[in-house]
Amino acid sequence: MNSSSDEGSAVVEFVLVSVLVVALMLALVQLGMALHIRNSLVSAAAEGARYAASADREPADGADYARTLIEQTLPGEFAGDIYAGYEDVEGVPTIVVEVRAELPIVGWVGPADALVVQGHAMEES
Repeated sequence: MNSSSDEGSAVVEFVLVSVLVVALMLALVQLGMALHIRNSLVSAAAEGARYAASADREPADGADYARTLIEQTLPGEFAGDIYAGYEDVEGVPTIVVEVRAELPIVGWVGPADALVVQGHAMEES
């Protein structure tokens, strides 16, 4: 048997390459999940602001509506910290709904309050 033989090197190469490919695929899945969560929160905040901006509604109604939308779309812990209030944007009275949630880094776990999204809507009279 020759010591410079390449026997068995295919197995080692396969293992090394497959570890990198699997790590890359898991990173892409995690990025997709984080983007899905962010987009869902942005959508819920915007819908909550629009709902609260309707005539005869209060900002708290928008926060409740956003919470309901988030709970229907994502796990409940993402609907924990929601703020709604009034804000002037260049002299125009608006309703703002702000959602603070953790940014999922590994699975569903991540740093708290790292993801902050807002939804704005002009207040109807």
